[in-house]
Amino acid sequence: MRGEDRVSPLKNFVAGGVGGACLLLAGHPLDTIKGLLGLYKGMGAPLAGVAPMMAISFFGFGLGKQLQQTDPGKPLTNSQLFLSGCLAGVFTTVIVAPGERIKCLLQVQAGSDQLKYSGPLDCAVRLYREQGIRSVYKGTILTLIRDVPSNGLYFLTYEYLKNLLASEGQSVSQLSTANILLAGGIAGILNWTIALPPDVLKSNFQTAADGKYRGLLDVLRTLLQDEGPKALYKGFNAVFLRAFPANAACFLGFEVALKGLNWFAPSM
Repeated sequence: MRGEDRVSPLKNFVAGGVGGACLLLAGHPLDTIKGLLGLYKGMGAPLAGVAPMMAISFFGFGLGKQLQQTDPGKPLTNSQLFLSGCLAGVFTTVIVAPGERIKCLLQVQAGSDQLKYSGPLDCAVRLYREQGIRSVYKGTILTLIRDVPSNGLYFLTYEYLKNLLASEGQSVSQLSTANILLAGGIAGILNWTIALPPDVLKSNFQTAADGKYRGLLDVLRTLLQDEGPKALYKGFNAVFLRAFPANAACFLGFEVALKGLNWFAPSM
């Protein structure tokens, strides 16, 4: 099997944005599951954030690969791919933390009779005016705990499966659509296998009234006391139903966009 083309973080950034749009379109209805009218409730915040989020994620992964690629002809090790994915998780937190804070609040509001926020922008402005930037970024540490290791596994799994599925003498950039979808879907499932428990903790923390929890351990202790260990995998069926098609679509969108960029701007 031949190696991959030269890593370009800039191309990864652009193609990652396309992949993010594909992920959102394929996965958001399954992320809310509240009936037909609720399928796209609270979509404004992720729509505004998911494309740049995935662009930054793929950029971070490409940059991590580039920084560790001392010999262009030598493939990266699994540990290097994992660390590159972890870097992507650090990069995306800047967008993910406030975006998901707003998304959670809007989805909680959609299920109640009280209307406090008129939309994503109004929600962000009110959070900032009431308690400053710390309120907008509430849950950032939990986001890092969730996204750094899960992104490491996410990208490692995808890269490993791409190499596994590539035929002898075939470049991983020549994989069939079916194999790209399979690798991306499995990567998405494994990502959420380790990301869901901290995601549940983060959602509880971000939607709680100010002062309810003293920190991460307090959220965990309260959740375990009230609902037991199974609460850490709350929403398991909906999340895993979404994970495969959404991430399969994401990586397919990324690969198609990357091929287009390699053809249109090979030196980019």
